[in-house]
Amino acid sequence: MKFGPVPIDEAEGAVLAHATTAGERRLRKAHRLSGEDIAALKAAGIGEVVVAVLAPDDLGEDAAAEKIALSMAHRNVETKPAATGRVNLHAETAGIFTVSVEMIDAINAIDPSITIATLAQHAPVEKGQMVATVKIIPFAVAASLVDAVVKICAGGEIFAVNAYNPVNVGVIQTVLPSVKPSVLDKTLRVTEARLARSGGRLTAERRTPHEIAPVAEAASALARDNDMVVIFGASALADFADVIPAAIERAGGTVIRAGMPVDPGNLLVLGTLAGKRVIGAPGCARSPKENGFDWVLDRLIAGLEVTARDIAGMGVGGLLMEIPTRPQPREPLPASQSARSEPRVDIVLLAAGRSSRMGGPNKLLALFDGKPLVRRTAERALGSKAAATIVVTGHQRERVRLALSGLDVRLADNPDFVDGLASSLKAGIARVAPDAAGAMIVLGDMPGVSSRDLDSLIDAFRRSGGRAVVRAAHLGKRGNPVLLPRSLFSAVAHLEGDTGARHLVEAEGLDVIDVEIGQGASIDVDTREALEGAGGVLQD
Repeated sequence: MKFGPVPIDEAEGAVLAHATTAGERRLRKAHRLSGEDIAALKAAGIGEVVVAVLAPDDLGEDAAAEKIALSMAHRNVETKPAATGRVNLHAETAGIFTVSVEMIDAINAIDPSITIATLAQHAPVEKGQMVATVKIIPFAVAASLVDAVVKICAGGEIFAVNAYNPVNVGVIQTVLPSVKPSVLDKTLRVTEARLARSGGRLTAERRTPHEIAPVAEAASALARDNDMVVIFGASALADFADVIPAAIERAGGTVIRAGMPVDPGNLLVLGTLAGKRVIGAPGCARSPKENGFDWVLDRLIAGLEVTARDIAGMGVGGLLMEIPTRPQPREPLPASQSARSEPRVDIVLLAAGRSSRMGGPNKLLALFDGKPLVRRTAERALGSKAAATIVVTGHQRERVRLALSGLDVRLADNPDFVDGLASSLKAGIARVAPDAAGAMIVLGDMPGVSSRDLDSLIDAFRRSGGRAVVRAAHLGKRGNPVLLPRSLFSAVAHLEGDTGARHLVEAEGLDVIDVEIGQGASIDVDTREALEGAGGVLQD
C-alpha cells in the first residue's frame, strides 16, 4: 500500500484518507473513490487528494480484520461485523475471561498494522461485555501479514469466557465473645450477594466455637450436601496450623494453600474435602469490596482449576484498594501519633451551605445570645478535646470568615459548594492533619451541641482504638455529629452530590458506636421556624 497525495486523475480506486467535500457531496474517510467521485472532485476544483493506493496483494482494513477474527478459536464469544478496520468480540455469557498471552503477543509482534487488545487474564465479565477487539491501523494491510496471523490462530483456543456454573455453598462462621451477631448476619448477606452474581446459592450456615474439632465436624457435614464450603473465622489466620487449616485436615481434607499474595486477601486458605473445595475466607471477605477471596471464588465457580502455583502467581496486580473493614491500618501510625496515648481527632465544621430553605438570609449568621451561630459552633469545637478545627466555607464565604475572625480555626474554601454536601466533606477531610486518627463532622447549624457532647464522642472513639465510627444519638435515634475513622477518608473522595457521612457508615460496614448526647443530636435549624424556636435571630 502506498499512502500520500496523488493527482486527481490517478486517484480512481484509491481509498480516501480524509473526509472531503465535492460540491454538495460529502465523501467520508476510507471511501473508495469511483469514477463518479473523481468527476465530482474535478468539478469542485480539487486537483489532488491524499489517498491510500492498495497493492494487488493488499486486503482492505475491514476484510483483514474480519479474516483475522473469523480465524480465531474461542468459546462463549460473539464476533461482531467489521467496521472502520475493527472487529469487536463480546461475551455471550457471564463468566471469567481467559486468554492465551503467548498467542496474543505473537500476533501483535508480527507488524504494527495489526493489533489485538483483550481484557486482563481472569477478568470477570458480564454477558454482552466486550472482551477483545481486532484493529487494523492503516486502510489496508498485506495479505501475507494477515496469513501469518491466521497461522498463529490455528494453534488453538485464543481466548474464552468460562461460564459460571451455579453452585450451592455451605457457610461456617466461628464465634468468639468479641464477635457481634450483627457482624455474622452481615457476613451472610454479603456472601449471598457475591454468589448471586454467578447464580449460586447459600444453602446452609453453621456457627461453631473457634476450635478445630467443631469446625471439622461442620465442614464434613456441609461438604456432603453442597458443592463448596466457605469458612469465616472469628480470629484471623495466625499460623499455617491455625484453626481453619487444621480443621480441614482433621476432617480428612487437604490444604492446597494457606496465604496468598493479594492484599486485601492475604489470609485466605484453600483446600479440598470429599472432592469439594473449601475456602477459609480472609477477614476482608466480610466486605463487599473486591479482594483476593473474589479472585479464587469466581474462578472456582467458573470451573477453572486453582492450584497453589496459581495463587502464588497472583502477586503482580494483587495490591488492591484499601478497604475500611480491615482490622487495622496497613502501616504503623505516624511516630507523632504512636507516641501519644490517645488518637488525635480533628473537627471538620461544615459552613458552606446556602441556607436555601431560609428564603434568603444565611442561617449560620443568625444571632444566638448575640453571637453568629457559626462562631458559637466553632467556639464549642475549639473548647473540645479535638486537636484542631477546620471550617469549610463556600456560600457568603467572606461574611462567614468575618464572623470567625480571631478564632484559632483553619479555613478550607469549597468553590464547589453548590454541588452539595459531598464537596464540602472532601474539602474538609483534605485539610485534616496527616497524623489524625479520625475526623468529626460537625454541622454548623446545630446550636444544641456542646463542647461536652463533642468530648463524649471523642472519648468513645478513643476507647475503640480509633477504628470505629461514632455517632451522636438521641433516644436511640442516630443524629449528628459523626466521627469518622481515617480508614474512611479515601471513601470520602468518591462521594458525589448531596451524599454525606451517613451513606459511608451504611455502605462500608464498620463497627458503629452510638453515643447518647440528648436532644442536641437531632436539632438543626433548616427553617425560619426551627431557628427562631431554638432562640436564633436571622440577620439580613
